Parts: sequence; structure tokens; C-alpha cells
Amino acid sequence: MTSKDLSIFNTLRPFSIGFDDMFDQFESMLGNGALSMQSNYPPYNIRRTGKDKYSIEVALAGFNKKDVEVEFEDKLLTVRTKQVNKSQKKNEDGEIIHKGISQRQFARSFTIADDVKVDGAELKDGLLTIACEKIVPEHKKKKLIEIK
Repeated sequence: MTSKDLSIFNTLRPFSIGFDDMFDQFESMLGNGALSMQSNYPPYNIRRTGKDKYSIEVALAGFNKKDVEVEFEDKLLTVRTKQVNKSQKKNEDGEIIHKGISQRQFARSFTIADDVKVDGAELKDGLLTIACEKIVPEHKKKKLIEIK
């Protein structure tokens, strides 16, 4: 008997149709410990901004848009740092004598549903906001069925 046989999702399969991909995706996220392994950095919010609109807010104080990249591929939205230059260069503000503000590397991933599109991202005042919208196709919208 495997861990997949003992999964809570397998108890739901007889009561659902067409959700196998979703259950398999949750299995892979929970089964390999990926959720427990992900750190709490950087902190984030997921906000509903409208009926079918969402935003992901990631706190990125000290980073600018040249330091961060947002990638969306195969249902996975990833926010990560680009290669951080660790050399102690003198810039226009002067040489750093003590570095207490860290710009550590990170990667934070979010699983995005098939019917959600990522509209764009904006970094303003240390807060990266990624806009998402759920697209409901016409055949999935509520409709009344005429009784004959």
C-alpha cells in the first residue's frame, strides 16, 4: 500500500468527475513535503480584489525591479531574485561600512489554476503586486435550462 492509496484525495475521487488533475497536483504539493519546505520569506498576501480578480502582494523592501523576476510557466507562478551582486562596491551613496539590511536570494512559488490568467506585475514602495483574473468561459457560466 502506497501513500497515494492512503490519500484523503482518493476518498473524494468517487464523488467527483474531472478533478483528477487537481487531486494529482495537490498530491504532488503535499506528498513530497514541498509546502512544509518552503520558507516564510518573503512574506505575502493573497487578496480578492473583485468578483473574479485577485492580487498577490509580496513584501520586497530593499529590492528594485532589476533585482526580481516573475515567471509563469505550466501553472506555476514564481517570484525570485536575480543574481544578487555581493561585491562591496562604492556607489553614488557612498561605501557601506556595516551591512545590516540583507538582500538574500529567494524563490516563492504559487500554483495557479488553469482558468486564471496573470495580468501583470508592479513593484511600488517595496510591495510587488501581481494581478490575476479568473476567466470563466461561457459554457461554465450559470444558465437556466428550459424544461420541455
